[in-house]
Amino acid sequence: MQPTTPPTPPAVPPPAPAATPAKPRNRRIRLILAMAAGIMALLCLGGVGVFISLYDEATEIKRTAPDAVVDSFLRAYLVNRNDQEASLFTCKEGLDLSRLDAFRTDIQSREERFSIGIRVDWTSLTVATENGQTSVSTDIRRTISDGSERTTDGWRFPMVDQDGWRVCGAVPVG
Repeated sequence: MQPTTPPTPPAVPPPAPAATPAKPRNRRIRLILAMAAGIMALLCLGGVGVFISLYDEATEIKRTAPDAVVDSFLRAYLVNRNDQEASLFTCKEGLDLSRLDAFRTDIQSREERFSIGIRVDWTSLTVATENGQTSVSTDIRRTISDGSERTTDGWRFPMVDQDGWRVCGAVPVG
């Protein structure tokens, strides 16, 4: 007789690992994080767009009123003495600022010669239109920094409407 071998028990599959149910949750968390990051990115981009729009509107050069343009021009040309800034308010062709340039040069030479500061300001600006030509008039005042002396000179600024009002010259009055 042959020895009998005990029957082998059927192979039992190993138990399923406990980490398998966690995979769907991990995917869900990643999806939620990706959606949150996407929403934050859109909000940031939208905020940048709004900021740029507001900044552009706030720094836009307003040339809608002739008197406001002359005021800005005089501030740039005589007070700040910045030709580049002043050029934002001048016409492109036919510009004649030779007399106003001589006026500014005289102020600068007096400051250097007498070692003083001269403050420049102006009175209210008056807009006039004659024969289709618009001009702005004002009195420009020069005051020594200690207040000891003040002179006043009348000026007229011919204007032209080229994509907004622009100064085309400066003429002393009187």
